[in-house]
Order: sequence, then C-alpha cells, then structure tokens
Amino acid sequence: MAPAGLHIEPGQIHDANELARIHAKGFYRGWPGVEFVSFLEDRHCSVYVACDAKRRIAGFALIRAVADEAELLTIAVDPKWRGKKIGHALLKAVFEDLMMSPITRMFLEVEEQNTAAIKLYTRHGFSTISSRKGYYAKADGSAATALVMSRDLG
Repeated sequence: MAPAGLHIEPGQIHDANELARIHAKGFYRGWPGVEFVSFLEDRHCSVYVACDAKRRIAGFALIRAVADEAELLTIAVDPKWRGKKIGHALLKAVFEDLMMSPITRMFLEVEEQNTAAIKLYTRHGFSTISSRKGYYAKADGSAATALVMSRDLG
C-alpha cells in the first residue's frame, strides 16, 4: 500500500500518455507516449504505477531487467503528489518484486544536482560507483553530469 490512499499496480498500455505527461513534468526531455508504449510492451521492462481507486496515476517507476541485473530507467512523481513518499513506495514495490527474482544488482543514473532523488536512492541503499559527464541535456543548452549508482539485492 502506498501513502495517501494510493496503491501500486502494474502499468498498462493505455497508461502510456499519462506516464509521458508525468515524465515531462519532471525531466527537461520527457519521453513521448510512444516510447512508454514500447517499454510497456517489452518483456524485460516493468512499470509500477502509484494510483488511486479511480486509477489516477500519481507517479511511476520503470525498470529493465536482464539476466541478473536491473536498471531503474526512470521514476517520476506528478508535482502535486511530491513530498508524500510516493517515490519511496514505488522503490519499495520494485525491490519486493526483485527480491523474488534472479536479479542480484540494480543500477541507475541520476543528475548530480538532483539532491532529492539522490537522497531517496541513498536511503534505499544505493551508492555512487561512477559518473558520466555531459550525460543529461539541460534547458539552457549545457550538459549535466550523471551519477551512476548501484545497490546489491542479494
């Protein structure tokens, strides 16, 4: 059970445009709905949505798992739901599922100035293992460094 009366369930194809809308609110280069359709159809990807009883989506997490590794491709929470521990609940649901799988390690990239996300990931056991300079494009035309973080799941 997620906070604020929400619950977490698998994403569905018809969620693609809503996921794109939420993603665009959190990232300079949001992914289009067609990209989310591709992820939702990919057997290696899992989408977790935090939603209410009417299935209004407050946030989501998208992972890709191959062999014994998983990558958090993105996590986004609608601005009106931020600060309510939705990201925490989504990561907890992801980890609960991965603990029952052959996955032993999880990776992610995060923009080095995204302190809220870094704090969330650190609280969930991730640590920085490297960085990628110029990884993220910014609205002002500059590029931001990504921190590569990982966590063992075993």
